Amino acid sequence: QVVESGGGLVQTGGSLRLSCAVSGASWDDYAIGWFRQAPGKEREGISCINTDDHSTWYADSVKGRFTISMDNAKNTVFLQMNSLNTEDTAIYYCAGSVHRIEFYSPTIQQFEFQSWGQGTQVTVSS
Repeated sequence: QVVESGGGLVQTGGSLRLSCAVSGASWDDYAIGWFRQAPGKEREGISCINTDDHSTWYADSVKGRFTISMDNAKNTVFLQMNSLNTEDTAIYYCAGSVHRIEFYSPTIQQFEFQSWGQGTQVTVSS
């Protein structure tokens, strides 16, 4: 099970940190992905981390601005979002996979993740 938190309203150029609390899973072989869905758009993958080797992946749209990390002791994955702009406005979802994700494709796929959070709203105002 995964539960997101940390969304909110921020001005352009600001920062937010999202959290994803993980429960009921083996921490050694797992992956956590972040997806987002803007109004009228399809859900897109933006970042992912494998818990076994801490390998990470970022979509081009967030690379250099967002950072994914994990706190093993707290079973929590974070998404630090900096230099936010209005195009980052969306509902952000945390998703868990029972296996590691191999970053061969240009993006991460929703079907690779079995457990989804309820989503948290991020709104960036101009």
